[in-house]
Amino acid sequence: MDLLAGLREIVGDTHVVTDPDAVAPYAQDWTRRWHGKPLAVVRPATVAQVSAVVRACAAAGVPLVPQGGNTGLVGAGVPQDGEVVLSLARLDSIGPLDPLGKTLMAGAGVTLAQVQRTAREAGLDVGLDFSARDTATVGGIAATNAGGERVMRHGVARFRIRGLEAVLADGSVVRRMSTVAKDNTGYDLVQLLIGSEGTLGVITAVQVDLIHPRKIIGTALVAVSTVDDALTVLRAVQHDFPGLEAAEFFHHDGLQLVLKHERRARPFDRPHPLYLLFDLSDGDGRPDAGEELTELLGGLDCVRDLVVVSTSAERRRLWELRELQTDAVSAEGVPVKLDVALPLNQLSTFERRLAGVVRPVARHAMPILFGHIAEGNVHVNLLNALDEDAEGAVMEAVLDLVASLGGSISAEHGIGLANARWLTLTRSSADLAAMRAIKQALDPEGILSPGRMLPDAAPALKRP
Repeated sequence: MDLLAGLREIVGDTHVVTDPDAVAPYAQDWTRRWHGKPLAVVRPATVAQVSAVVRACAAAGVPLVPQGGNTGLVGAGVPQDGEVVLSLARLDSIGPLDPLGKTLMAGAGVTLAQVQRTAREAGLDVGLDFSARDTATVGGIAATNAGGERVMRHGVARFRIRGLEAVLADGSVVRRMSTVAKDNTGYDLVQLLIGSEGTLGVITAVQVDLIHPRKIIGTALVAVSTVDDALTVLRAVQHDFPGLEAAEFFHHDGLQLVLKHERRARPFDRPHPLYLLFDLSDGDGRPDAGEELTELLGGLDCVRDLVVVSTSAERRRLWELRELQTDAVSAEGVPVKLDVALPLNQLSTFERRLAGVVRPVARHAMPILFGHIAEGNVHVNLLNALDEDAEGAVMEAVLDLVASLGGSISAEHGIGLANARWLTLTRSSADLAAMRAIKQALDPEGILSPGRMLPDAAPALKRP
């Protein structure tokens, strides 16, 4: 009670939330798999208030977890019992935008969509995009090193962020936001904090590196039979079209869920096993690139069907078939959800062997796969498997397979609570020792997001 009183003095009575109904949206993640009973939700409005809240929690020995838009999928931003949720939604200032240096300042609570709009009004762009753009915040994007649909062209979040501001576990504030492109002074704390998932500091503001946008002149949906066929198409398009901006894939069963739950129209008259989605920009400087793409795809024997469109409405219709996959899966049930990356030459092997490793531990599981094919990034959704994953048997089977094929157990969603116990599959003891040393140095009392990322403190799964 003394801590709650102190927090109310810092942020005001209305911004320390303890009513169970009001707390509920902060206490469970988007997947409905991770949840907890926080002591309170605290909503600071300034970096000074964030610093004071962190100091108060540290003095009371009460851990806290930073939370942005709560769109994460691995439990990194969801409270465990007794923790304080530090909501950064009120840190929503945006600007200034530097048109010469091509940077934009944004508070941690600003959404990606807001940053995109501000940049585009100045004739620039962010270079990041994904379906949660209207909810995901730049603080969370930085904390998780988010990826998305434009990674093949512009890289993950750490390539799009020049600087940031963060509050450390002792309440001190570090601010690394440079007005110059070259600033080689000391350890790169910006890159250290990006992807740290709230375990090393609370990111309160971000300096985004902007790009000159490219106009999308064509979007193609291509039907093929197998993953190997998909890679054949990808290689051909990449070879002939350097202006390729995005390359996504999804399967027939995932499309069926979108048609069922989101009521979208079928893209072709007949179903196909696998679909590729391409965006082509004007970066090639070829006025007839759309027609040339149609000709190239139509000449590939493995292409079963295709459509190439150019208007924004037609493009949005095709992209919804991919971006609504996550919503459609959630509407069907609560999945065991994994985000993995495979070397491209192992992608077909992974898909071929997946059912064989899942079936012995979850015989009713229905895999729904989609993702970013150019990076070998597969979002694995296993419906009807949650009840059989009480001890993580399903996740372990899939992640063991990924590791055996030289892949990553987390391509872009992070480690959080979901993947911490399996970090040893792809990180050596020396890697983990270095990570623990960094955590100990910056957060010796373990106040910030305890149990996330590092495997020695990961809790068991909690049921909704």
